[in-house]
Amino acid sequence: MNRHQWLLICPLAMAMALTAGCDDKSEVKTSPRYVLSATALTESAGDLGLAGTVQARVTSALSFQTPGRVVARHVEVGDEIKAGQVLAQLDPLALQFSAQSAQASLLDAQAKLKNAVLTERRQRNLAAAQATSAEDLEESEQSLVAAQAAVGEAQARLRKANEQLSYAQLKARFNGVITSMSVEAGQTVAAGQTVLQVANLDQRDAVVDMPEAQLTNVALGHRFEVALQSDPAVKWVGELREIAPAADTATRLRRVKIAIDNAPVQFRLGAVVTASSLDSDRKTGPLVVPATALLERQQQHFVWVIDPNHLTVSLRGVQVMPLPDAGTLRVLSGLQDGEQIVIAGVHSLQPGQKIRIERASTL
Repeated sequence: MNRHQWLLICPLAMAMALTAGCDDKSEVKTSPRYVLSATALTESAGDLGLAGTVQARVTSALSFQTPGRVVARHVEVGDEIKAGQVLAQLDPLALQFSAQSAQASLLDAQAKLKNAVLTERRQRNLAAAQATSAEDLEESEQSLVAAQAAVGEAQARLRKANEQLSYAQLKARFNGVITSMSVEAGQTVAAGQTVLQVANLDQRDAVVDMPEAQLTNVALGHRFEVALQSDPAVKWVGELREIAPAADTATRLRRVKIAIDNAPVQFRLGAVVTASSLDSDRKTGPLVVPATALLERQQQHFVWVIDPNHLTVSLRGVQVMPLPDAGTLRVLSGLQDGEQIVIAGVHSLQPGQKIRIERASTL
């Protein structure tokens, strides 16, 4: 073979080699991908564990009913209080002056009443002896009525002044615990200004956030077992008493309140608890999937759903909620009971890609 023939054959051979290489890559790209899969099943309501906290059902803001300067505060945040206990005090000097003035006015009115009684009696005796005119008798009677009314008015002012003086002490209306303080000693407050917050200890709720899908299985009066997360052996059975009318815009969870009024003292305000349903069987509800099955793109969550007839995968958007177990997630929407999903290698798949199931399991 001469040199010119070699120069013509060499490029042709190279082109054929490149074409063969491209064909090999095409075959590799279209070959089925081995994946691990799992079948999603609905989580039973009895297994549903919802984290929440213990909160007071009733929280009251206490305030003075009269303006003044705070001279003493007898409690701190977290203190337990009893009904009738003095929590804070105002400077009572101005109120004491008002009470003393009202007392003096009452004494003056009573003295005038005594004088009016004597005058009316004397005029009545003179009238009987025809020693005075009818007009003088009538005037003495009117003076007596006015004096009696003045005494009643003075007594009312004294009662009001004494009531105002009692407002200098801020007292607890029920047993509870102080949850917040808004003023310090020496501060001047207005009437009705919040001084502190008191939570009622007699009525408590376990407040949890529940997926909307799970609300189809519960209703008011539904029983839950509430356990302390710090000591799961401490449990109490409560009844669902309130369901929020709307879901949270961010989490799409509905807030529910479970009454635990007579629960042990370990269920303190703020304690973290887990609530589990007692009355429901397995019904439609959320699914639990491994965290490895989740694909996140642009702050949205997806899973690869397997088509069992054609053995291909498609991307499906889902809404999830983390569980206490860091390796699992609860799917609130987007996935149906019995569907198969890919649980490993989710970052290297493409929509419509052919697969082969290497191992299948049940979630």
